[in-house]
Amino acid sequence: MLLSAKKDWLGNVRGDILAGIVVAIALIPEAIAFSIIAGVDPKIGLYASFAIALIISIVGGRAGMISAATAATALLMVTLVKDFGLQYLLVATILAGILQIVAGYLNLHKFMSFVSKSVMTGFLNALAILIFMAQLPELLNVTWHVYALTAAGLGIIYLFPYLPVIGKILPSPLVNIIALTALVYFLGIDVRTIGDMGDLPDTLPIFLWPDVPLNFETLAIVLPYSLSIAVVGLLESLMTANVIDELTDTTSDKKRECKGQGIANIGSGMIGGMAGCAMIGQSIINVKSGGRGRLSTMTAGVVLLILVVFLSDILKIVPMAALVAVMIMVSIGTFNWTSLKELRTNPKSASVVMIATVIVVVWTHNLAFGVFTGILIGALFMAQRLSQFMYIESNYDETTNTRSYNVVGQIFFNSSDKFINLFDYKEAVDNVVIDVHRAHFWDITAVAALDKVVIKLRREGADVSIIGLNEASETLLDKFAVHDKPEQIEKIMGGH
Repeated sequence: MLLSAKKDWLGNVRGDILAGIVVAIALIPEAIAFSIIAGVDPKIGLYASFAIALIISIVGGRAGMISAATAATALLMVTLVKDFGLQYLLVATILAGILQIVAGYLNLHKFMSFVSKSVMTGFLNALAILIFMAQLPELLNVTWHVYALTAAGLGIIYLFPYLPVIGKILPSPLVNIIALTALVYFLGIDVRTIGDMGDLPDTLPIFLWPDVPLNFETLAIVLPYSLSIAVVGLLESLMTANVIDELTDTTSDKKRECKGQGIANIGSGMIGGMAGCAMIGQSIINVKSGGRGRLSTMTAGVVLLILVVFLSDILKIVPMAALVAVMIMVSIGTFNWTSLKELRTNPKSASVVMIATVIVVVWTHNLAFGVFTGILIGALFMAQRLSQFMYIESNYDETTNTRSYNVVGQIFFNSSDKFINLFDYKEAVDNVVIDVHRAHFWDITAVAALDKVVIKLRREGADVSIIGLNEASETLLDKFAVHDKPEQIEKIMGGH
């Protein structure tokens, strides 16, 4: 454990610090923008980003992942802030954190196994599109200087790494920000800067308890918002953790991540910040800038606070074009370009799931909606495929006048009708044996289907026996089946 902690904190000091600085600068305009979305002062988002990044670096389960104020959670706060004000938002933030800690203890992170590769690909592609779309306001109705600076920034980002020695030492996104800031300042180019985004705080955050009555009325107001924030925040955080796992070829503790996100949100609410979660865009910036350890996340939070409180005069002159160039790089790097070629080779169901996830996310600007849609469609396709693999082999023994049915496959709600229709109910036989050695009954719909088959065969005069039930299926039938319970059959047949 000590060796693991040492690696997380001191295994990549230079790379983590430099990457953290890049992320800190990139966090500022987004934190301000997300504050505006939620309808609160910019300092609420900035304080939240500082607190969440700092706390998650210590208690989170994924080293090198960036968490801060996000659009996904900000969108859920709009109505609460509008109707009840900032203080209720702080309570909702703290409660969301508590719910996320509870989710960690309940191991709800295991539900991430329902997220297929197609959903993950759609999630990434949609996020890449949203990141690019978010940059468009900075590129519309502007002077040619903005386009020139953005193009120059992209040139630096992609070409600087090819320089001998120095290209490997400094992260190109940081070089881009420094170079374009110096160019704009010394040449006096009139373009939009971070200072134009909104007022930056000039004091350190302080501990405060929300000024609201702690009663059931307050709980009833904030609980729906807290639940939404907790679910969306965990979903985006766990999805981001999976992406960073793949990018860095490492694993992370998802249970610890759930708890860590909860602790971070509680900490944010306690200093007057809004709720947040993992940020896939900034996390990818961090990784691509060389950040790997917890030190990069802590550096991002600490440098963010130093910049906005103590170095705001310098920060205010950073051109938005430099940050737009960084985010376009992130957008290009996030999009899975091979998925476009795979549309022709992958199964149609996988392509439909991926495309549906992208469309819903881009349409609603809500990552959670898209992921849930992808999971739902994927589950329907899977149920359909499983039902197709269910079949019955039949043979007849003349000496005993016995018909044997060998059932193969999964019997559940989507295959139950097919199961019922594969039996011959009009055949005049003395005995029917239903062999389910190679079958499994999954739900009460499957049990009801077996009941129907047995009752119909017995009604035609056959002696029906069921053999080969596995333990799980037998337990389900013992509890819910009625074909061996005369009083229940009597009710079904219309008796009294």
